[in-house]
Amino acid sequence: MKHLTPRLVLTLALTHWPTVFAAPVPSGPMTPSAPQLHAKSWVLMDAASGDVITSHDANEHLPPASLTKLMTVYVATNEIQSGRLRSDDEVTVSENAWHTEGSRMFLDPRSKVAVHDLLRGIVIDSGNDASVALAEHIAGDETSFAGLMNATAKRLGLDDTHFMNPTGLPAPDHYSSALDMAKLARAIINDESAYYPLYKQKHFTWNGIRQPNRNLLLWRDESVDGLKTGHTEAAGYCMVTSALRDGHRLITAVFGSTSMKNRANDAEKLLSYGFRFFDTQTYVKAAQVLSNPMLWKGEDRTLPVGSLDDISLTLPKDRNRKVDVRFNIDHPLVAPIAMGTVVGSLDLYDGDKKLATRPLIALEEAPAGGWWKRTWDSVRLFFLDMFERGESDQ
Repeated sequence: MKHLTPRLVLTLALTHWPTVFAAPVPSGPMTPSAPQLHAKSWVLMDAASGDVITSHDANEHLPPASLTKLMTVYVATNEIQSGRLRSDDEVTVSENAWHTEGSRMFLDPRSKVAVHDLLRGIVIDSGNDASVALAEHIAGDETSFAGLMNATAKRLGLDDTHFMNPTGLPAPDHYSSALDMAKLARAIINDESAYYPLYKQKHFTWNGIRQPNRNLLLWRDESVDGLKTGHTEAAGYCMVTSALRDGHRLITAVFGSTSMKNRANDAEKLLSYGFRFFDTQTYVKAAQVLSNPMLWKGEDRTLPVGSLDDISLTLPKDRNRKVDVRFNIDHPLVAPIAMGTVVGSLDLYDGDKKLATRPLIALEEAPAGGWWKRTWDSVRLFFLDMFERGESDQ
C-alpha cells in the first residue's frame, strides 16, 4: 500500500508585516556574533521555545558547584506538589547536616526548621547545611536523595548530568553541563512557577545572620529574577540566570568564569545580546486545526490534524521575515486512529531554509466505521492502488 498516493503537501503562509510604514529595511539584517566571555562553557536559551541562541561547549561535563541546588529545590518542590511533602513540615537538623562544610544557612543541630525556610536557606544563602537537612528529610540520606535527583534529571532529558550529593560539593562523578542547567532552569520556570519567586529574593535572615543573594544581577538589572550562583575551586564561578523583558524571557548558564564579577558580566552580556538581536514568535498554536485530510474506513470522512504543542521559534529579529508552515500528511489515513497519533510531519520554512520539523498529529479520535463502509473503502483503496501503480509504471 505504500505506493497509493504521493504525500500531500499543504502550505500555509504566515506573513508577519510591520505595523507601521518605515524606511526600507535590507533583506536579512545582519546579526553580530555572540560576545566573548571569560567562562569555559555557556548557553543562552529562549525560555518559551527552548531554542539555544548561542553556546560554547554546551555539553561539556563540568563540576556545577552550588548550581546543583537547583535540582535539590526542584525535587523538593515536586514532592510538595505531589502531596508527599508540605511546606510547613518541620525538619530536624541532623549532626551530619550541621557539620556540612562550605556555605551555610547557620542551622543549629537538633533544631526543627520548616521546609519553606530551608528552601529559602538553599536558594538565597546557598546553604549546604540546609540542602543536606532537606535531603535527609525527604529520602533518608544524601545518597538516596541523589538517586531522586538523577531520576529527575533523566526524566528531564539532562543527558550530561550526574549527581552524587544535594550540595554540589566536589565528588567523583558529580557533573553537569551548561545546556543541562539551562534546561533545568526552564523546567523550574515552567513547572514550579509557584516557587520561582524564591529566586529573586535578595536577602534572608536566619539565626540573626542576614545574608545576601550572590546573584549580583538582581541588584544591577530589574528584569533579572533568578536563578542561582555557584563556586568551588574546581568549578570556578558559575551562574544560571533568567530575565524577563516585555514578555520575552531568556535563560543563561555560565560555567567556569574567573571571578564573581566576571560571571555576572558574562551573564549580562549574553542577556543583552539575546534581547537586542533575537525574538520569539509562535507560528502554530497547540490543537489548532491545520487541515482536515480524507479518512478511510472511519465513521467520519475527514480527520482534523495539527500540532500537540505551540510551535515557537527564536530567530534573529527581521520584521520582513515570511514563514511558511508546510505539512506532509501520510496517506492513506485509515481508521481507527487514536487521538495524538502521528500522521505526518509539519515543517517551518523561511524561504528555502527549513527552520524546524515537528510531528503532525490527529487532534481527535477516529473510530472505525461500520462493516459496509469499511468494505466499500477497501474496494476503493484497492482500485486506487491499482491506478497509482499503473501511473508509476508509465
